[in-house]
Amino acid sequence: MSPAPAQDRTRDVAELAVWLGGVSVACWLCCPFWTLISFLALPAGLAGLVRSAIEYRASAHGRTSRTRAAAGGALSLMGTGAAIAYLVFVAGRPDLPVQG
Repeated sequence: MSPAPAQDRTRDVAELAVWLGGVSVACWLCCPFWTLISFLALPAGLAGLVRSAIEYRASAHGRTSRTRAAAGGALSLMGTGAAIAYLVFVAGRPDLPVQG
C-alpha cells in the first residue's frame, strides 16, 4: 500500500478543531437554555483548544492546515470563554432563579 491514503486519513481525522470550536460557539447562538448549554460548550471548547494545539504542531510536518488549526483554536477559545464567563456570572449571583 502507498503512504498517500494513510496521510489522507490522517488529514481527515486530524482536523477536528474547527468542528469542536464551531460546536462550542454554535451552542451559544442557537439554544436559549444557556445553563444547560454551558455544560456542553465548555468541554467541546476545551477539547477544541487541545486539538487545535495538536493540529498546529502537526502543520509543521504538513499533515494539517495551519489556517484551519488557528481558526479552530479561535472558535474554541470564544466558546470556552463564553462558557466560563457565563458560569462565573451565574455563580456570582445566587439570587438568580437558575440556581433555585
